[in-house]
Amino acid sequence: MSLALKPARENPRWGYRRIQGALQNLGYAISVTAVANILKTHGIEPVRLPPRSPNLSPHIERFMRSLKEECLERIIFFGEKSLQSATISFLDHYHAEHTHQGIGNRLITPEPEVGRATGEIACRERLGGTLRYYYRKAA
Repeated sequence: MSLALKPARENPRWGYRRIQGALQNLGYAISVTAVANILKTHGIEPVRLPPRSPNLSPHIERFMRSLKEECLERIIFFGEKSLQSATISFLDHYHAEHTHQGIGNRLITPEPEVGRATGEIACRERLGGTLRYYYRKAA
């Protein structure tokens, strides 16, 4: 099975670029086109996103859309404390484990394992698997 299929199936809202960035962090050089071809071959099409609001700064707009789609719309909250906890967990994920298209599908603050080509592939989950980060364990 192709390495692109696992993150695509586990994260149906991820697009081709996000999957390419995750594979890049695991030490694989693969183009966005190759990811798209692999997924299309296996019947996995990209998720269509709603149009953007025209009056917001594009950076905060993109961040808020990520927060809503990847976290807030997927969890039922029971009070302000659970909402705050999930938002803090998302922020930790966003800054350390989430690839960003605006900077070439790289991480804002990459950890030492990023780009490592050897070692067992592992998955770090946050919020009960709502957020996932793939990395290589030290050999």
